[in-house]
This record gives sequence, structure tokens and C-alpha cells, in this order.
Amino acid sequence: MPDLLLDVNIIVDLCAERVPYVGPALEAISRCQQEQGRLWVYAGSVQTIHWVLAAELRRQEEQSGRTLGWTSALDASRKILREFTEDKQWLAALAYEGDVFQSSDPEDEQLIRALDRFGDGEMFLLTRDQALLEKTARAMSPEQFLARDSNSRNVDFIDLKSQQDKLRPALERNIHRALHHGRYIMGPEIRELEERLAAFVGGKHCITCSSGTDALFMTLMAYDVGPGDAVFTTPFTFIATAEAISFLGATPVFVDIDPRTFNIDPNQLELGIEALMSNNPSIHPLPSALSPKGIITVDLFGLPADYDSINAIAREYGLFVIEDAAQSFGAEYHGKKAGTLADIGCTSFFPAKPLGCYGDGGAVFTDDDDLAEKMRSIRVHGKGSDKYDNIRIGLNARLDTLQAAILLAKMEIYPREVQLRQEVAERYTDLLSTQSSALSTPFIPEGMKSAWAQYSLLARDEALRQRIQERLKEAGIPTAVYYPKPLHVQPAFSYLGYSQDDFPVALETSKTIFSLPMHPYVKDWELDRVLTILKEVERI
Repeated sequence: MPDLLLDVNIIVDLCAERVPYVGPALEAISRCQQEQGRLWVYAGSVQTIHWVLAAELRRQEEQSGRTLGWTSALDASRKILREFTEDKQWLAALAYEGDVFQSSDPEDEQLIRALDRFGDGEMFLLTRDQALLEKTARAMSPEQFLARDSNSRNVDFIDLKSQQDKLRPALERNIHRALHHGRYIMGPEIRELEERLAAFVGGKHCITCSSGTDALFMTLMAYDVGPGDAVFTTPFTFIATAEAISFLGATPVFVDIDPRTFNIDPNQLELGIEALMSNNPSIHPLPSALSPKGIITVDLFGLPADYDSINAIAREYGLFVIEDAAQSFGAEYHGKKAGTLADIGCTSFFPAKPLGCYGDGGAVFTDDDDLAEKMRSIRVHGKGSDKYDNIRIGLNARLDTLQAAILLAKMEIYPREVQLRQEVAERYTDLLSTQSSALSTPFIPEGMKSAWAQYSLLARDEALRQRIQERLKEAGIPTAVYYPKPLHVQPAFSYLGYSQDDFPVALETSKTIFSLPMHPYVKDWELDRVLTILKEVERI
């Protein structure tokens, strides 16, 4: 279902209840809203709308034999428009849309250019202006809109548009502020964001960077990880976790996962460390003789790992712990925030993450002053006192100022979004727990709070998962499998010499797990639609 940009004449028809035009306009808008479309007002038309509505109010008063002065008419127009626009989206007027004086009708040209920002079928201009209707196929009268064929809007796996609607004024303000000051590398927004992020998690230092992957690189480099070092991690995660280890010449040593949380299993971790230290692969699968250096946990799908156990094991064997919190920013573990649960925490601001920017981005958290100083140096080519004083080998891993500006806007509503994710997950779990015996809902240990990067279910078997995904796809509902192939069986890690069955829990989980749409703005009708189909498929 496309969105509608409302022309001046339509807005005045609605606000002044102008007969006979108000009826079709109301019906068109009602249809758009029923089909989950959004209504937009062009910011460049504010003055025109204000004055035209005031003039119409005066005309109507005169027809009734009364007089309405201009000041009173403008006051009335402003009040009506304030109420009318409360539930509408504002479409900003861009500089490109100001250079329109070569057109015979600059105002019409502005609207046409504004529509050009959107893809075909994403937005139409609702208007009664015959000239506009003839100028562009993207303009429709209310009658044309009501007469067109319409299809139900598909469900979004992650709905970034609804989030953007909530934040549009703050996003545009922050982006334009960065454009005006022009400090695109390490601008003032970087320091401001780092302070906001550190305060949110309750940590001492935050070092932003160019991606979640670079966050891992920076932490491993700060610990001088290299050839001959073993870093223990999970095979059930995105490749970046183990990729960073391998890229530095060290060796990832995989450890199987807990079957309920899908996070690294502390019992298997201790076996792996003992096997490596005694060079005894009969205790636990090993790639080769190595020196144990550290552990990278992964807070999978937003749920923190078992840090009490993992940190205790690390202390016993003299290992560092890096928390890969790429999916768990905003999660909690016994009252502490994700990102602060190990020696160093890393997170990602990839757009699909719980807190995402509009490109790549990441951050590192630590309370260790020396590690923080080292990572700030690594982030900028091993910088010392200035950029031409290079005291170590480093990276070009700075976060862009524009991405920081976007994240600052998103931080304004992020605590509320974390709560909304909880509510969506609770509704999924409450209904599925009572309606389905063939699907296992997520397990959340006592004292933990997931950030719900994903809502993942285990199907009874592969065949059921396939049927569910196919049926949901037919209904316009996307699903995803995280992860269809564990890292120990990926070709990139074949050099480690693991066999397929070395980590049976990860392997079996990969065959039956799948994820449903999850974001803060999942609507009730979307949840009902998903759950109805799941129930239908289970009966087949």
C-alpha cells in the first residue's frame, strides 16, 4: 500500500470540511490508513496551506452572513492545522526542490520533485489540481485512488520506516547540523555520542568505530593477539566473530553452545581450555597445539551469555573475555547492561541491529584506562600525539560523524524501543506457549533481559521449519535463519580441521531454528497474522 502526500487543496478540503470535496478525500485517507499507508504533509507548503485555509474560513463565514477578520482567520487556521498535522508525517523541503523558478508553476514543480525521492508505487500525491494530475502519473484524485487495485501491505521483518517516522525531525536536525559544520571525520557528535553510550551502559569508556567487526579487531589488537594464540568462541554466530581472530593470525577454537540459550556453553568452554592446555583432543575437539589467550562470547539474538561462569573460568586460566554484544545493546544481566559484562564489550550499529545507524558503525566499552587509550590509538592508524606520530600499527576505524548524528537521534527513544521489543516478544511467547507444541519459544534465564535482536524459534524438525517458512512467505511475511551453517563447517574455516559432528548442538540447532519479524513497531494485526499461520501449519 503506497503512502499519500496531501496537496494543499486536499488539506483545505478536510480542514474546512469543504463540500462536496471533503467526502471523497476522507474516504481516500481512511482507505490509505486501513491498508497501513502513511499520510504526509510537505513542509515547503506550510505558508500556502496556512493562508489558503484562512481564506477559505473567511469565505465560508461571509457566505453565512458573518465577518471574519484576517487575524482571526489566521489564528483559526493555525489551530486547525496544528491538530490536523499531529498524526501526519512531515516531508522536508530539500534545497533541490527550491530551484524551481524556471517552471511556470514553481509550487507544482516542488511537489513533483519531492515525489521523485520515492520509488515507483511507494507514494502518490493526493490532489484535485487538474494540472498536477496531467503533469505526473504519481498524482491521483481521491476518486482515482479509491478506484485503483490494492493489495495488503506485506509484513516487514525489521521496520525501519516506522522508526524513522518517530524520529524524522530529530534525524533531519542532526544531519543538517553535521552538514553545516562540515566536520565529517571525528566531529563533535562523536564525543557526544560516546558520552551518551557510556552513560547508557554504565561504563567508563566508550570508543566508537566504523563497524562491529572493527570493534572486535581493535579489542584483539589491544590484547596483542597474533599467531600461536588461541581464542575460544562459539561456532553458532556470524562469521565476523571468528574472522577477526583468524585475520590477526590467531586461531579460533570453537566451543559448543547451550541448547536453550544458544550461547557458548561454560561447561564445554572449560573442557576446551583443559584440552588445549594439555594438548589432549580426546577431551574436546582441537585444531592444533596453541597457547590459550582469551575468550569471545556472543550474546546471541540479544540474550547475554552466562558471564558469572565464563568470567570465573577466564580468571582461573588467566584469559581475557571480550563480550560480542553486537546483538545485545540494551540487554541486561543481573542488573548490569550488555557491553559491560566482560573485560571489553563490543557492539554493532549495523542498520538491522537493535540500535542501528544508516550504514556501518560500532563501539567498544571498557573500564580499563590503558586498554581504552590503546584502542583510541588503534582506531586512527596507531596514532600517538598527532596523526603523524604513529606509535603502533593500527586501523582506519573511525565512525563517521553523520552516523553519530543519526545514532544520537535514535538514542532519544532507544530505552522505549527496548521496552517495546520486550512487549512484542512477550506476546509472541505467551500465545505460542499455549497454542503450539511443535515450536520451542526462546528461553530467558532468571535475572536476564534480552534486547531481542531476533525472535527465534526451534521447530520440531527441518520439514516443519520449511513448511512454516514457505507458508509465511506466501502470506507476505518474511522469516530468516540465523544461522544455517555453523562456522566449524564453513569452507573459510576448513583449515582448522574440525569435523561436522564436533559441535552437535550447534549443528542440530542450525537445522531447525528460524526467526520471525521482530522490531519495536510490530503491529497487533501483524502478530495475529503470523500466529494464525503458525497454528495452521502445525496442524498440517
